[in-house]
Amino acid sequence: MKILVVGSGGREHAICMAVSKSSRAEKIYCAPGNAGIAAIAECVAISAMEFDKLADFAEEHGIGLTIVGMDDPLVGGIVDVFEARGLRIFGPRKNAAILEGSKAFSKDLMKKYGIPTAAYETFTDPQEALAYLRTAKMPVVLKADGLALGKGVLICRTLAEAEDGVKTIMQDRKFGDAGKTMVIEEFMTGREVSVLSFVDGRTIRIMSSAQDHKRAGDGDTGLNTGGMGTFSPSPFYTPEVDAYCRAHIYQATVDAMAAEGREFKGVIFFGLMLTEDGPKVLEYNARFGDPEAQVVLPRMKNDILDVMEACVDGTLDQMTLSFEDNAAVCVVLASAGYPVSYEKGFEIRGLDRFDQESTFCFHAGTAFKDGRIVTNGGRVLGITAKGGDLKEARKKAYEAAGWVDFEGKYMRRDIGRAIDEA
Repeated sequence: MKILVVGSGGREHAICMAVSKSSRAEKIYCAPGNAGIAAIAECVAISAMEFDKLADFAEEHGIGLTIVGMDDPLVGGIVDVFEARGLRIFGPRKNAAILEGSKAFSKDLMKKYGIPTAAYETFTDPQEALAYLRTAKMPVVLKADGLALGKGVLICRTLAEAEDGVKTIMQDRKFGDAGKTMVIEEFMTGREVSVLSFVDGRTIRIMSSAQDHKRAGDGDTGLNTGGMGTFSPSPFYTPEVDAYCRAHIYQATVDAMAAEGREFKGVIFFGLMLTEDGPKVLEYNARFGDPEAQVVLPRMKNDILDVMEACVDGTLDQMTLSFEDNAAVCVVLASAGYPVSYEKGFEIRGLDRFDQESTFCFHAGTAFKDGRIVTNGGRVLGITAKGGDLKEARKKAYEAAGWVDFEGKYMRRDIGRAIDEA
């Protein structure tokens, strides 16, 4: 079977690698791809938002399954375009991808169906938001309603910070149209856990847990990013937590979407906060997390194409997911200045030492220039290592991160430090 993967980041590299291990994968294409993906897939110069061109390519090249990695095309309706042309595609339709596309929608859904989440209010008028904040208990969390590359969330500890946040999101529109509507949420405390799942519209199958590190600096300081590293599994995701989430969150979300006439097929990412009052949903994503995919997919024992086709065909109830009894840690190598401003075009050295079995180098922001691989983004590489346990995996990941060098290379030095407290 010929496969087309849509996207260009580390998540898509991890997806391509998982697909490449399937005996059913005859040929892999990736649009637009990157310099690392080019080693295992043929990169196609079509942007992820050019739906008709992608569908034309799928028809002309006899693509058996298209896999969408990114949020923007899913929220934009790429699945609807492909399905209208009789093309098989993995991912939620536009009316289901709203689960990630609108935080106001997802919060309202959780309230309606009794799915545990933080208390909140939604605003379209910045003056009304400011008036509400003057009566609210601090700290609070401000969230741009739409997609903002994982950066449209501000934690405000004082009223002054919150007022500045309203200006940033709703008035200055730092996150573009994503800030037309804003959610103000109570601040929750506890451990964060990411749980990915496959869904076929009715049945849900849970993948191994993970934990992301969003802030740019050590000790969770600095600005929010797309993710600076992650580990899997989370030692804080206990059997008790799993049982509670299965009873009150996972299937409840799938059933709620179906009840709303928004059947969800694809991947639901559950961002959870383990509070004193039990697990609560921080956010939903309608696709694999990045860099969560880089530590979860290398540990999955199933043939990913079998699982994805079961989601498309509505036969996921016949599948059982299986993961290696080990651990993985991913350390993101970023460009100095990320997530604000950074330079590109620096040669990357040391990429030839990864075996892609226990140590992986997932390309996020890379490109070819004069026959060399160079930096081409804020997050450049995701260095992942597997080990017998989390501490071994972390040690190996940081050793591997040292193999690679480029001008302006930056990374957090404390990815996975929380496991020492487990």
